[in-house]
Amino acid sequence: MKQKNLENISSELGNILISKNLIFTCAESCTGGWVGHSITSVPGSSEWFGSSFVTYSYNAKENILGVNPKELDSFGAVSEEIVEQMVTGAINKTGANVGVAISGIAGPSGETETKPVGTVCFAWKLDNGSSKTTTEHFQGNRNEVRYSSVERALLGTIEFLETNN
Repeated sequence: MKQKNLENISSELGNILISKNLIFTCAESCTGGWVGHSITSVPGSSEWFGSSFVTYSYNAKENILGVNPKELDSFGAVSEEIVEQMVTGAINKTGANVGVAISGIAGPSGETETKPVGTVCFAWKLDNGSSKTTTEHFQGNRNEVRYSSVERALLGTIEFLETNN
């Protein structure tokens, strides 16, 4: 039932992207490709979805998306500064018009004093430079945090497009 909700949101996003003639990309960490999975579950998504990067490790964030290693060490992977670099890298690599990046702590371990389990950072960006970042704090077990993150990424993309394009 929950996956069907994500597919419905993805379909709505696809309709908006088609109407605006935009191609979408995503850079995922804690969601492990779930955004891309939800999107590609929608028939015809190839019209508006170009790519998905799963960059779980620091090394992948640096080598695939071009995240600055010094800033990664300074801010940590779960930070608005890093997700901004992730989405920028995804757009630059693919030529997509719009993208989202997600990095978080799904648990049950991995928390720090300042970043508890459930902390997830998001960045949305258009190829014209408009961008938005936010940090959310989700409750629940690992899968619930990941589900909430995917839902927020998709709904946040719709909201971002409604206010920025």
